[in-house]
Amino acid sequence: MSQKHLNVLGQELVECSCEPMTGFFRDGKCRTDANDYGSHTVCAVLDDAFLDYTVAQGNDLKTPRPEFDFPGLKAGDHWCLCALRWLEAYEKGVAPRVCLESTNLKATNVIPIDILKSHGTFH
Repeated sequence: MSQKHLNVLGQELVECSCEPMTGFFRDGKCRTDANDYGSHTVCAVLDDAFLDYTVAQGNDLKTPRPEFDFPGLKAGDHWCLCALRWLEAYEKGVAPRVCLESTNLKATNVIPIDILKSHGTFH
């Protein structure tokens, strides 16, 4: 039986991105389960400030890694981010915009809904 995943608006979770393909399950959605220790639940519209920040934190999302079928990301791409990394970036003033309809409700276990909505946008 498949589990219905909800977004932060209480509706069915909408695709975040298939180009590039994102999500813990690499299915385009910010779905999660008990194996997703990073809680890849925030659908973000990446920007240069966040990408530079995450490189400085040791997680280079810009450089392609063909051995992992990872294309490298650029400003404007949509990507399912770890909720804790997004919150950390928010606290440093470099959090990217959030696609609310594609952000998993489980992100609110880490990030207050008001903060997500304050950075909200739609596809």
